[in-house]
Amino acid sequence: MKITKIWFDTDYIYGSDESGKIYRQSLLWYPGLKGASDEERLNYRLGFRGIHWRNLDEDISFESFMDEDAEPSALQRFFLTHKEIKISEFAKIINIDATLLRNYINGFKKPSKEREQLILGGIHALANQYASASF
Repeated sequence: MKITKIWFDTDYIYGSDESGKIYRQSLLWYPGLKGASDEERLNYRLGFRGIHWRNLDEDISFESFMDEDAEPSALQRFFLTHKEIKISEFAKIINIDATLLRNYINGFKKPSKEREQLILGGIHALANQYASASF
């Protein structure tokens, strides 16, 4: 499959292949593209395996448009939209390996329901600490 045309809206990059089939991916996976201007987004090159934005140092493989996780899970979406949370420190708080947590966030591994609940509990505990702050 090769994408032959791309376009954007606020949240997604879309691509169509030679047959006209349309694919999409969340721009949360590509913060450089999400924050780019329309002019910067239009300055790309189609290669043999994907799309390259030299000035943004961003690449998207054609294959990734067919991935099942083109849309981030709720867990992934939370961490992708809350960059203020330092993953390594948060992982220490909930007592899991930081690399493993990054793998969950980036979609390389899928957490069990129990592990998702552990992570969610850590997020809630952090939120409670922020909510109870007083000066």
